[in-house]
Amino acid sequence: MLEDKINQDLKIALLGGDKVLATTLRGLKSSLLYAKIASNSRDRQMPDEAVISVLQKEAKKRQESADLYRQGGSDERAEAELQEKQVIEKYLPTPLSEAELTSIITTVIGSYSGSYSAALGAVIAQVKEETAGRADGALIARIVKEKLSQ
Repeated sequence: MLEDKINQDLKIALLGGDKVLATTLRGLKSSLLYAKIASNSRDRQMPDEAVISVLQKEAKKRQESADLYRQGGSDERAEAELQEKQVIEKYLPTPLSEAELTSIITTVIGSYSGSYSAALGAVIAQVKEETAGRADGALIARIVKEKLSQ
């Protein structure tokens, strides 16, 4: 399971003296613990889908922080955030290309009929379920809106 892999990699990073990896993985463990506490499942292992969701949020936070640091003129801090994001992305599934995602969306839209507003939410939900964390929600929503408005 993904949570076990993160724990094992943290031990290896600590023994190997890799400070960036160790710091990032400690932060991830903390985020996972908060998610477990929020769902009342502290003593149980999280399913990989839930771990992937937390990791995606953490990667997005790092990217947003890096962008803000760059705007503020702190390139060194931005690079540190991007290094952490790269570590997190190693644990995420390979993202779908926009072409692959568009193909999935087209297939899902073909199975729906009805009004734009009724289909929009249902299509986005089904595509998110089918892609299982391999596509960004904002990208899914944008492509679905484009396809449904055609």
